[in-house]
Amino acid sequence: MKRLCLQSDPSWTGERIDKFLAEVMQDYSRSFLQKQFKEGNITVNGKPAKASLKVGDDDEIVVFLPENQEPDIEPEDIPLDVLYEDDQLLVVNKPKGMVVHPSAGHYSGTLVNALMYHCKDNLSGINGVLRPGIVHRIDMDTTGALVVCKTDTAHQSLAQQLKVHSITRRYRAIVHGNIKKDTGTVEGTIGRHPVERKKMAVNVRGGKEAVTHFKVLERFGNYTYIECRLETGRTHQIRVHLSSIGHPLLGDNLYGPKKCPFPFLQGQTLHAMVLGFQHPVSGEYMEFTAPLPEYFEKLLEKLRG
Repeated sequence: MKRLCLQSDPSWTGERIDKFLAEVMQDYSRSFLQKQFKEGNITVNGKPAKASLKVGDDDEIVVFLPENQEPDIEPEDIPLDVLYEDDQLLVVNKPKGMVVHPSAGHYSGTLVNALMYHCKDNLSGINGVLRPGIVHRIDMDTTGALVVCKTDTAHQSLAQQLKVHSITRRYRAIVHGNIKKDTGTVEGTIGRHPVERKKMAVNVRGGKEAVTHFKVLERFGNYTYIECRLETGRTHQIRVHLSSIGHPLLGDNLYGPKKCPFPFLQGQTLHAMVLGFQHPVSGEYMEFTAPLPEYFEKLLEKLRG
């Protein structure tokens, strides 16, 4: 059995332990975690825990994981565009087409494979071997700034900042259609699409609160260049929200038109440009800007043409 040790923090006090574990161990299904409770493989302060147990202040939660539940993930010498690095964390500018962490069908060539080579053993272990250091993610075809945690202390701090929506996340996007308002806010819960399981949808049963603010930067007739600011961070949030108001992202054939008018595009035109947060040790606010990728600049030139 593999021993995974987690420390609760005050923000989780009073919450059910199964909810806490589902949040911090997202690589594992709820049914898998429930099975571990039943088999006595989860302890709190040294005693076997039930799923309904409420989390207390500074509880030591240990999960004993069966061996061979996950494939071995190998370090790979893949170049990284590092925007910042210290002994607690690093901020990388993720390229288009790179998957953030391994999953079915993507066990190599991911950001995690590259991080394991770059950082050696210095990555937080809270999310298990599939997601070492990963506290948040962006889609494969979304580019831009992503923070990676080297220590569990950094991971817990950044996770808490994400939870209370204090992290600055500003994206650049090009959408179909002419957005008439200069600024606006899209609100609507986001959850798994009831029929098309690869998609997310707004206002579905069981969806989570989601808020996206946008500001128009330029208009190009049938397209609009905008900045989006996330208040929450749901899966596919910007893509789903903008599609729900009739302005899907250019190149997004999952939530928009199947055919793209610009053949050189690969996936949605979305870039995580600005990322800001409090440093987990110093408490200093830090902000990083990932420059627009070449394909995005090329597309803007064409539209301004």
